[in-house]
Amino acid sequence: METLHQPVGVLTSTHWPGVGESGVKKAFISDIHGNLEALEAVLADIRSQNITDIYCLGDVVGYGPNPRECIDLISNFKLVLLGNHDQGAMFDPDGFNAAAERAIFWTRSQLESGNESRADREKRWEFLAERPRSFKEDKLLFVHGSARNPLNEYVFPEDIYNQRKMERIFALVDKYCFQGHTHVPGVFTESMQFLSPEDMDHSYTLEDRKTLCNVGSVGQPRDGNRKACYVVLDDNVINFRRVDYDWTQTRDKIYAIPDLDNFLGDRLGEGR
Repeated sequence: METLHQPVGVLTSTHWPGVGESGVKKAFISDIHGNLEALEAVLADIRSQNITDIYCLGDVVGYGPNPRECIDLISNFKLVLLGNHDQGAMFDPDGFNAAAERAIFWTRSQLESGNESRADREKRWEFLAERPRSFKEDKLLFVHGSARNPLNEYVFPEDIYNQRKMERIFALVDKYCFQGHTHVPGVFTESMQFLSPEDMDHSYTLEDRKTLCNVGSVGQPRDGNRKACYVVLDDNVINFRRVDYDWTQTRDKIYAIPDLDNFLGDRLGEGR
């Protein structure tokens, strides 16, 4: 399968109204992973707050049973970054375990087939191929993985004990970085603290110090909470939101697809 464009690197904007604009709320989501039920529930929650600016930090596809529908739903967002599973669908997956590799090959087959026109299929491929790896605006940096490796590097809560790693990542952040990839929501401070949403009563005020924020996962949370997770930035306040959805419907779809391992459905109920 050939794509018409290679994924691009860093995008910058001088028009995005950054932190501190009173009354402007923005939603940051990540790691949908083909989970249509979770995505629809999150979008309904976003609409209920009259938020129109939605930013997706990558991994729209992979693992889940509805890659086409999820791409179509997010294609008009303000920003959609490239995730490692999105790239894996276009090219050979790198560093995937066996289940993830089978899932991404199945995802690729879904994007290449179907009852839609060839133009519709090519439109999805072009959309994925044109996704940037990162996006900068004034004090804000958006990546899928980390500031050091926007596509593939994981920043886990326990990395606060790896001072060298965290210092190198923070050195690449002007002020605030929003990321996904680990599916574990929370805030990292430059003083080597990690705060889960529960630690801060689901709200964190950005101060005049460097901060990393993992926005969690819409389609496959891994922090022990099965509810879809995303972030709303309201002026300089980060609010973590959890949204319930019918995860059993997604699980049953996965069960019905031989190329998707059953545990990919089971883990949805466990938040693991």
